[in-house]
Amino acid sequence: MQILVVFLVIILSVIIDIYWLDTEGKRWGWIRSWSAQGKIIFCIGFVIVSGFIYLGLSGKYL
Repeated sequence: MQILVVFLVIILSVIIDIYWLDTEGKRWGWIRSWSAQGKIIFCIGFVIVSGFIYLGLSGKYL
């Protein structure tokens, strides 16, 4: 259950950062010219890599 919550927090934080907080395009402006499919694939990959990093760092405590 805790892993599901962590993945949900990661997903929500990335989506909120890309579409709501980065209004000037300073952090995510380089993907602005990408297609919608490319952005979705990037976001999914980002979440997967973030999840692996989380699991790798917290594996001792799971």
